[in-house]
Amino acid sequence: MTVILVLSAGAMDTARRIAAIVPGARIHGWAPRVSGTDAGFSDVGAELRLLFGAGIPIVGVCAAGLLIRLLAPVLTDKSTEPPVLAVAEDGSAVVPLLGGHHGANILAREIGTGLGAAVAITTASDVRYGIALDEPPPGWSLAAGGDVKAFAAALLSGQGVAVTGTAPWLDALPRTDTSRLRIQITDAMTTPEPGLLVYHPHRLAIGVGCERGADPDAVISLVQATLAEAGLAGAAVAGVYSLDLKADEVAIHAVATMLQRPARFFAAATLEAETPRLSAPSAAVFQAVGCHGVAEAAALAAAGPDGILVVTKRKSARATCAVARATAPFAGSDRGQAQGRLAIVGIGPGCRDWRTPEAERLIAAATDLVGYHLYLDLLGPLTTGKQHHGSELGDETARATLALELAAAGRSVVLVSSGDAGIYAMATLVFELLDRAPRPGWRRIAVQVSPGISALQAAAARAGAPLGHDFCAISLSDLLTPWPVIETRILAAAAADFVIAFYNPASLRRRTQLERACAILRAHRPADTPVILARNLGRDDEQVTTTTLGALDPAVVDMLTLVVVGATTSRRVGPWTYTPRGYAAKDSFPQGETP
Repeated sequence: MTVILVLSAGAMDTARRIAAIVPGARIHGWAPRVSGTDAGFSDVGAELRLLFGAGIPIVGVCAAGLLIRLLAPVLTDKSTEPPVLAVAEDGSAVVPLLGGHHGANILAREIGTGLGAAVAITTASDVRYGIALDEPPPGWSLAAGGDVKAFAAALLSGQGVAVTGTAPWLDALPRTDTSRLRIQITDAMTTPEPGLLVYHPHRLAIGVGCERGADPDAVISLVQATLAEAGLAGAAVAGVYSLDLKADEVAIHAVATMLQRPARFFAAATLEAETPRLSAPSAAVFQAVGCHGVAEAAALAAAGPDGILVVTKRKSARATCAVARATAPFAGSDRGQAQGRLAIVGIGPGCRDWRTPEAERLIAAATDLVGYHLYLDLLGPLTTGKQHHGSELGDETARATLALELAAAGRSVVLVSSGDAGIYAMATLVFELLDRAPRPGWRRIAVQVSPGISALQAAAARAGAPLGHDFCAISLSDLLTPWPVIETRILAAAAADFVIAFYNPASLRRRTQLERACAILRAHRPADTPVILARNLGRDDEQVTTTTLGALDPAVVDMLTLVVVGATTSRRVGPWTYTPRGYAAKDSFPQGETP
């Protein structure tokens, strides 16, 4: 997905023309000045940095300087930055600002051609030869120590280059066998020299096997020693591979992180198929995991049928390592299966302003979104390009089970909850399933819970500060909790004088629970105790009203309403409700002033 950022109504025509050129592009407009877009935002800088942090390509139909100034605080690593382009409001010029070698230059040319606009590409080697020497294409790495600037300057002055090895992406460079400018294509370790650039093709596959709970530092040391003894460059590694039973093994992921390469995993049957190519098949390993070898088999499976084993199995106390070489560079993430990821994300009450940046990053990175239909709809354009798995209220267990199954299959899944995912929401159900009824593969996925603004926080903010002193939350739904248990909790909270947030106060079938709860509270609190009714918080039809315990009519409350009942100390000041802790009473005030 590419986001076209529009800051003025006058830029909308150009934005729509760009959207017609770029497949899957979405238009985001600055709400104070622009309407009719796919999504709106109120803070330009926050929106830019959010998209940039999520790795989403940005086309700003605005001044280039504005984009540069607002993104400057987050510019740290050019190797990971997404494309950022500036397009003149009238569509007359296109300027790739960032990520030129990550697709910005290509995108700029496409937009420029479609708009009939001038394209200002400033990368010298890119302009002359269509090649970026300092940012090789995917599947290649530039070895450290090469002086790219001096090399490019000499090349642009008319010198040719001698190339050792095969790299089709360099074919446009002027060649000569006698030049002082040299390019070497190798997966071996090299020493920097003047006039030499070394490129490592990603064609090595590292296979790793280890005992459960192996020390990550020890496994990293084994891999580093294995590469060093063989004279192989870590930058030539495409990925780190193992058996799928090890998908949650910390040490293997630590190796992948050290090499800055993906970790991928194969089923035992896939590794068993490599047995004829193993240097020393092990019956003991077969008995334990269903294949005759892990490290060598995983390396060979990743390198492909024409790959060769260049380093046979090396052992440490608790791990093994092997290296295979493929015939050509390959994307490490294309071989094997990733460790599945499940993020249980709270999106707050629903409006974007109350959704955390972490939640948006996780959603943007997901392959699959699972949730109640309404919650998925609230995400708007964030769902573009992802698999949607929506269901109805009451299907919570089925949703959690589906999310776990998708993650176990190697997908990156977000299970969407409203409010906070850990408060009367989906996170607890996921962990209950993991605890009580785990299926094969569930325990090997990576699980993360991302908090959101809860309904009680949102209601309190709208009403003032009713949660300023001790409070509790009680669900009045007796579908899963027997009413006598709920009643005991209400009695305890009433006696302790807690502010109480009542979740699930009523539904079409449950009409008596709130009235019974209020009857208990009226025996402990005065009739003028403030009561806040907060319905559809953060949405277009939000309603927040304040009444009293004596005047509360349970008939006006439904499932979409949160009820907050104050303590005996809760107070009203104008339209606001608050519960003091006593700070002001302890302060000293000048003569004549009162707290």
